Amino acid sequence: MSLEIERKFLLPEFPVALIEEAKLKVISEHRIEQTYLAMDESQELRVRRIVDLASGEVSYTHTFKLGNGLSREEIEYAISEGIYEQIVKAFGFIPLTKNRVTAEWQGGIVEIDTYDQIELSVLEVEFESEEAANSFMAPEWFGKDISTERQYSNKKVWRELQGK
Repeated sequence: MSLEIERKFLLPEFPVALIEEAKLKVISEHRIEQTYLAMDESQELRVRRIVDLASGEVSYTHTFKLGNGLSREEIEYAISEGIYEQIVKAFGFIPLTKNRVTAEWQGGIVEIDTYDQIELSVLEVEFESEEAANSFMAPEWFGKDISTERQYSNKKVWRELQGK
C-alpha cells in the first residue's frame, strides 16, 4: 500500500490568468466518473472511468483508501471496461462527475477538480512527506485549506447524490 499525502484547497476561481501567463502549465485534462462501492468513516472502495480529453483514451481503475485527513493509505490498479460496467450496473448508483486539470506550478504538480453536480472546484497538491505538507505555504489564489474538512470529501458529495 502506498501513502497518499495531500493538501486540498477550495479554489475560488479557475486560474485562467495564470495559465495564459504560463505560470501554470496544463499537462493534461481528464473527465472522471467515480462510484463508491463501500465506505465507512476510515475506508473507501471506489471505481473510476477516466477519459483523457486530448487523446480520447479511456481507462478504468479500482481504488481502496484507508484513513482520513492529510495522509492516507492507497491501493489503486487498472480494471477492464467490462468489470467497471458490471460493477456500476450492479449497484445502479449515480456517479460523481468532474473534470480534472493536472498542471505544473513552480516545479510541482497541482490537480484542479471542477465538479458537475455541485458548484465546487478543489485544488490538490501531493507531497513526499507530512513534514513537507505541513510546511507548505499556499499562495492566496489556492483559496481556503480544506484538507481536514470532511464536508468537501468526494465520498460525502457522492453520498449526497445518492440521497443517502
